[in-house]
Amino acid sequence: MVFKINISDKGKTIKIETESEALIRNKIGDVIKGESFSPDLEGYELEITGTSDASGFPGIKGQQGNQLRRVLLTKKDKAMKTKRPKGLRLRKSVRGEEISEKTSQINMAVKKQGNKKFEEMLPKKEGEEVKSEVPKEEAKPAEKPAEQAPQDQEPKTSEQTIKQEVAPDQEPKATEQEKAELSNPDEEPKK
Repeated sequence: MVFKINISDKGKTIKIETESEALIRNKIGDVIKGESFSPDLEGYELEITGTSDASGFPGIKGQQGNQLRRVLLTKKDKAMKTKRPKGLRLRKSVRGEEISEKTSQINMAVKKQGNKKFEEMLPKKEGEEVKSEVPKEEAKPAEKPAEQAPQDQEPKTSEQTIKQEVAPDQEPKATEQEKAELSNPDEEPKK
């Protein structure tokens, strides 16, 4: 099972995907070492703050095990939206606090930084220039758009189009049959 891990520190977040089974059996609120699932996080201590499964059901601290269950929640519970009337209780589906194979996403907060600074692991923004060994391509001159005929001109006939496609100093050559048809339009063409 692939775990999608979101690690946050002071409002900034990095995302990591791992298949490490070292996370299984840990609970929400546990503090774990970062090197147990990623070598980049050597020396880090991370607290598990929340989980969710592939269907989006959240893990709730205080619910034992890793099973999916329907519980009666009040306004103070974490899985409830905050804008609810006072005294309202709803039955919702939630997972237990334990991480299992069914867990898809794990949220963590940094408790102690390690060897590598957290800012170095953040993804680069589009505005920041990334140093590369490949030289930039030279700017090509912009091509001029094709000239359009003014709208007040009459549309061209097929003969004018043919003459335009051929070079201006050369006339298109007609076959003998076409010449005969043009000179005597009343006669039927020979087969």
